[in-house]
Amino acid sequence: MAEFSPEEKQILSSVLPNIAEAMRLPLNNLHMAVQRLAAPELQGTAESAIMQQSYYRMLRMVSNLTMGPELLSDAPFETQNLELVVWLDELCRQADSIARETGIKVEFICRERYIVTAVHRTYLERLVWNLLSNALKFTPAPGCITVMLEVKGKQVLLSVKDTGPGIPPEYLETVFDRWAQSRRLDDLSRGIGLGLPICRRVAEGHGGRLLLESREGQGTLVTVALI
Repeated sequence: MAEFSPEEKQILSSVLPNIAEAMRLPLNNLHMAVQRLAAPELQGTAESAIMQQSYYRMLRMVSNLTMGPELLSDAPFETQNLELVVWLDELCRQADSIARETGIKVEFICRERYIVTAVHRTYLERLVWNLLSNALKFTPAPGCITVMLEVKGKQVLLSVKDTGPGIPPEYLETVFDRWAQSRRLDDLSRGIGLGLPICRRVAEGHGGRLLLESREGQGTLVTVALI
């Protein structure tokens, strides 16, 4: 588990969850209002894509804020058996329906018909959406995001690969602590930096680990190894 200052612990344990709770109801109300007011002729347009992506991006931000206290823990998660192939395929289909409006394709690859393993379903779903969201943010159209699921030995490997620009070498060592660093205001459009730390915590909470590979101009590959 990472080391945190008293101020960071206070932010993660109470400030961020309180902000998330304050945002949740207005966000839901805004989404319902937009759905009711959206004209039929806007369906499938760039405007519709912007509205949808903005809503889901804010929703994931709220979910990440609620996960702040988990970053202070290294306790294993309570898990239950879940069949991952159908479950992950459905998540990818949902993501693909959103991504295609911006010219990006999401595909799912798995050679196995069934893969059953013990997971915390809610936390693993947040991990998947965070990885997909990151890939969508950094992949220009026309691009492709590939989600892969496979079994190697005693491990289940879940990978997300994009065709984005990749991460510069000088940033690779700090991608997991960007949330705690002071940044320029114009960099906030990339997010608040909680996504990857949460993904790593979810992987470790399952007794696994998260690996990140990236080269400039060759995209990024994130692999979650679950035991």
